[in-house]
Amino acid sequence: MSFSELTLSSALIDAIPAEFSHATHIQTLAIPAITAQQDLLALAQTGSGKTLAFGLGLLEQLLSNEIKQALILVPTRELAKQVAETIDFIATLLGYSAAVVCGGEDAEQQIHQLDAAPEIVVATPGRLLDIINKQRVDTQGIDAVVLDEVDRLLGMGFWPDIQSIMDRLSHRKQTLMFSATLPEPLEAKVMTLLSNPIKVSANQANSVVAQVTESLYLVNKGSKANVLIKQITQHQWPQILVFIGARDNADALCKKLNKAGITSGALHGNKEQAEREHTLQAFKQGDIQVLIATDILARGIHVDDLPVVINYELPSDPAVYVHRVGRTARAGNVGQALSLVCHGETAHLEAIRQLTSRELRLEQLAEFPVTDLPSAGESKRPKRDKQANRRTNKKTRASQFKSKKR
Repeated sequence: MSFSELTLSSALIDAIPAEFSHATHIQTLAIPAITAQQDLLALAQTGSGKTLAFGLGLLEQLLSNEIKQALILVPTRELAKQVAETIDFIATLLGYSAAVVCGGEDAEQQIHQLDAAPEIVVATPGRLLDIINKQRVDTQGIDAVVLDEVDRLLGMGFWPDIQSIMDRLSHRKQTLMFSATLPEPLEAKVMTLLSNPIKVSANQANSVVAQVTESLYLVNKGSKANVLIKQITQHQWPQILVFIGARDNADALCKKLNKAGITSGALHGNKEQAEREHTLQAFKQGDIQVLIATDILARGIHVDDLPVVINYELPSDPAVYVHRVGRTARAGNVGQALSLVCHGETAHLEAIRQLTSRELRLEQLAEFPVTDLPSAGESKRPKRDKQANRRTNKKTRASQFKSKKR
């Protein structure tokens, strides 16, 4: 469907970049509800065009003077910057501006931007609430609120902050919520913030886009780094986004790849903001081939035509898998998702299978035979060792630890 069929104003249609020639499915479902000023709960896969769905809807209402100011809440500062960048490009052409309010950066500078009354504010809940509590911002002009990636907002513990912010915005006309996944308990919670909402879904819940090809390899835990290096050198992908669980492991893997001659960078919470931005920019520009990221930092990563995503470790939360693989095959493009699975992660894999209703068959690589054995769930220590430990714990004097004479 063309954007003109969505009854958007000609000024807004003219401002939409040429590469967005047609509206995506979620945009055709969400924009009419937004411009009709209805509350909305929208579910759509990662990379399906959610940002423009609410962005265009808000800009149309600004043009028609239905709202004066809109607030968009997101879980991470990386995502805040990505959302603002996407919307600001169009907003600027229409004479509007967008401001970013997030932690890790100069609060006074952000307050100064808010003093200029930008029409769109993109914020993380913690920093915004702090500014509100200090009475450094006027919230009376905010008519519409968007909660983007609402499942992650709640999963990261922002629910009390969100409730406090929404209580300060009781005068708002409209509340919009967008997410790729939303378990029933979370949906029941967020529905308390909506008024007679319309619920739209552009896809089956918790599904992966059809354009993603998924491959899963069973490997030894200790072989993962070598398998990853082999896959990268064999396929010669120009850009690879690798997901990993722990930030320490991210740095260690980064060193191994660089030692193997594969230019790599790590993105996690222990890095300074300036360093993270430099690493991400280097990845987008192609100066480094591999970006290794933890899940919290990866939410704001958007790279056009990213060919492959690799799960170096499977996430314990199956919904995170859906978000991870959604970093590729965005906006109708094709992509590949590759997962390296050891026996210790089979429970995580089964949870992902159940959530996504996909077979996700494990394959083996001939050059990396699997020698690790599945855990039997039993202790490997002999029973007498446990009894010896109990005897040791009862000893209170050094003389009791002397060996017996034979």
